[in-house]
Amino acid sequence: MKTASAGTLESMDCLVTVTEAAPGSGLVVELEGNGVSRFRSAMEKAVRDTLEALGANDLTVNVNDRGALDVVLEARVETAVKRLRGER
Repeated sequence: MKTASAGTLESMDCLVTVTEAAPGSGLVVELEGNGVSRFRSAMEKAVRDTLEALGANDLTVNVNDRGALDVVLEARVETAVKRLRGER
């Protein structure tokens, strides 16, 4: 099972880790961190929209948020998925 990550645990950033899942298992998004209690739905939408734009399926995505803006979150998700795929 392959795993890749992007980001940091620094303030105003997030650490995104993506792990391959069994074919057909779909997307699992796990959120934790400072802003999750207030912004869970917006964060999950940003992650899922980014994954959909990338055509990503069958992944477990863990986001450890430290106050990242949506654009940072989206960039971290994209980078982690591309690293998982071996893309640049």
